Amino acid sequence: MKLMLCVVAGLIGSSAAAWAESACEPAWDKSKVYTGGQRVSHDAKRFEARWWTQGENPARSGQWDVWKSLGACPAEPQPVAAQLNVGGRVQADAPDRVSYSWPGVYFEGRFRGTGVGLVFDDAFGQYNVEIDGQPRAKVVKPGKTTYWISGLANGEHSVRVSLRGELTGSPDAVPPVNTPGSFGGLVAAPGGQLLAPPASPTRQIEFIGDSYTAGLGAESGRKDCTEEEVAGFSNADVSFGALTARHYGAAYQINGYSGLGMVRNYGGNIASVNYRTFYDRALTGVAGNVWTNPGNWKPQLVVVGLGINDFSTAVGAGEAYTPETLRTAYKSAYRGFIDKLRGQYGNVHVIVSATYLWPDNKLQEVAQEVVAEAKAGGDQKISYFYYDGLDSLGCGWHPSVRDHQAISAKLVSAIDGLGLWR
Repeated sequence: MKLMLCVVAGLIGSSAAAWAESACEPAWDKSKVYTGGQRVSHDAKRFEARWWTQGENPARSGQWDVWKSLGACPAEPQPVAAQLNVGGRVQADAPDRVSYSWPGVYFEGRFRGTGVGLVFDDAFGQYNVEIDGQPRAKVVKPGKTTYWISGLANGEHSVRVSLRGELTGSPDAVPPVNTPGSFGGLVAAPGGQLLAPPASPTRQIEFIGDSYTAGLGAESGRKDCTEEEVAGFSNADVSFGALTARHYGAAYQINGYSGLGMVRNYGGNIASVNYRTFYDRALTGVAGNVWTNPGNWKPQLVVVGLGINDFSTAVGAGEAYTPETLRTAYKSAYRGFIDKLRGQYGNVHVIVSATYLWPDNKLQEVAQEVVAEAKAGGDQKISYFYYDGLDSLGCGWHPSVRDHQAISAKLVSAIDGLGLWR
């Protein structure tokens, strides 16, 4: 059954012009009779009548006047898309709740006061929280709660919340496992106020790939990790994609899914699906789910890093491929995937990324062929990018934080050479 989805109208930033209305009592009417205890609003402030009154302006609300001041009208709770710049693929379940699965989804907002509440509904995810650009907290499996950041100097502050890892569920489960996270936005601390979100970047980059792209296990400093440690050490914020986007001041999506390849998954697992099965979804663990681009996600650059899982393990007996047919199927699927990206985003520049694979480094060779054949066919907006020399000190021989920094530095150099942004 295909799910009908409501998608956030402004995924990458929101206009301050759409900001706060006020929730308050009915406006004071000078012709109306009010009796003691009745409340009104006037000039965005709240008042309560002490006794019978008609025609007396609430602005006169001193100790001996009929109207008692109750302070400013509270701000109307704002939809998540109005409170925050939202990066990554999310689904709006309601105005005050968005759900997501892809790693690195992030929320950026502003507030005035000494603290802010973060409204979570997620039993599995782990999050980075930054205040004024500095790390403040790591929130682990928050559940359904409002997590408070308090004790700040009274003033204006920025807040950033980002999903560290994947919430992809199990692609081979029947029915598929649905493990998305949800975020309900910000709550101002008593006496504080939410402010319009920061301006959204005009530069946009999408990163497509597997566990390398997702930043799996990057912070471990060692190769052997338990499953729980893999989750704790994964951090999309330190991935080469996030680092590269921050270098350019760009908004970004990190659409990485561990273990999946362009046509073949790691070790030939789960032959009924591959990365392309899930790419179109907002919630990867929900069969039939579809993410609809609201119209403001138009990346100038897409970096695709698919192939590590296709070629890192030998084709086994009983698989649908031989080494030769895998190569052919991979290149054909890659060409089709690039066509799909161009259909979505126009004539976007695509970088085909590859890295060293032991023992024969087949991925490097095949990825180069994808680019060479595309260029021979007249495609001038495609590039090849290769990196190696990794220490692989992330969990399970994945790139470490240092590796991601090195990959990003090389990628920045390659992007600079494209002349996309002057």
